[in-house]
Amino acid sequence: MSLSTTTPHDSAATTDNAANASNNNAAIDPARVRALLDRGLRNAWYPVLPSWRIHDAPVGITRLGENIVLWRDNQGQVHAIEDRCPHRGARLSLGWNLGERVACWYHGIEIDGSGTVQNVPAVNSCPLEGKQCLRSYAVQEIRGAVLLWFGDALHPQPASLALPEQLSSPDWESMLCTAFWKCNWQYAVDNVMDPMHGAYLHAASHSMAEGDKQAEMRIRKTDTGILFEKVSQREVNFDWVEWGETGGLWMRLSIPYQKRFGPGGSFYIVGFATPIDDQHCEVFFWRCRKVEGWQRDTWKFMYKNRLEGLHWDVLEQDRIVLEDMAPNAREQEFLYQHDTGMARVRRILENHASTQLAALDAAGLA
Repeated sequence: MSLSTTTPHDSAATTDNAANASNNNAAIDPARVRALLDRGLRNAWYPVLPSWRIHDAPVGITRLGENIVLWRDNQGQVHAIEDRCPHRGARLSLGWNLGERVACWYHGIEIDGSGTVQNVPAVNSCPLEGKQCLRSYAVQEIRGAVLLWFGDALHPQPASLALPEQLSSPDWESMLCTAFWKCNWQYAVDNVMDPMHGAYLHAASHSMAEGDKQAEMRIRKTDTGILFEKVSQREVNFDWVEWGETGGLWMRLSIPYQKRFGPGGSFYIVGFATPIDDQHCEVFFWRCRKVEGWQRDTWKFMYKNRLEGLHWDVLEQDRIVLEDMAPNAREQEFLYQHDTGMARVRRILENHASTQLAALDAAGLA
């Protein structure tokens, strides 16, 4: 399913608002569209942390410009709410994990995973008790990552999330890698949607040293987004990339590997870029191979033993280039044919942002 202004949870009135909004996109101030995109497009699932980061103590993070506290209850379920005590505004992530609740360090106020105040220990019969004072976030834990739903005022309930087979089928093994980058998340998306940079920036890589340094490119539509690919070269280098929208915004590509780097077919990467704020992001890349039986353990061992360090080298090259770009680099570009896929995704995101803002305006919720 693609991102839209409606979900199965919306009322008929909301659907009407969305329909009206689509006719008003052209009237949306471009500055508002840019501001929304810089913070992060709404009505989507985003990975926010690797699962191993959340243990007993509450964890405070910022994602899409929002301060969030996450913790695990006694059954291991992750909860996520605003990182703000409704009493005086102290960070709940500084407090204690009480299982189903988190307690504020400042005055001990206890709040559950729905954002409802359950106990104010310093006062008998406090009016705060029983009130839902904080925003809560729907949570999913998939393949070693915690994902949260970031809906706007018209879409508080999460849409369904369908991930590529590399992350949804038991036939595939995956390794999650995450990295913090000091750049806007859209630069990270641009980077992945640019296959030609592999033949140059990563030319010394064990997997990207082969193939032509010139190519004719084309775009093909898919059921979930678009595919941007080299016309005359396949499975030689970073030769294609897919943009998908199925409740979340993901990218997928494959890179050929020699047999000495482990069993299985082509090596796939499924990636997300999650906004932190308008100047920072966290990237999530699952490295995937289709393996079964003894090959699964062999592949995992060989990945950790031979490949993981090499992949970090490639990510580091991307990070250096993106972080050293000027803040206004996008405003001074001269794009050419190899940038068509990147430019198409930019337009897709701009259209989504305009539609979301128009729907909020039509509903009086802007």
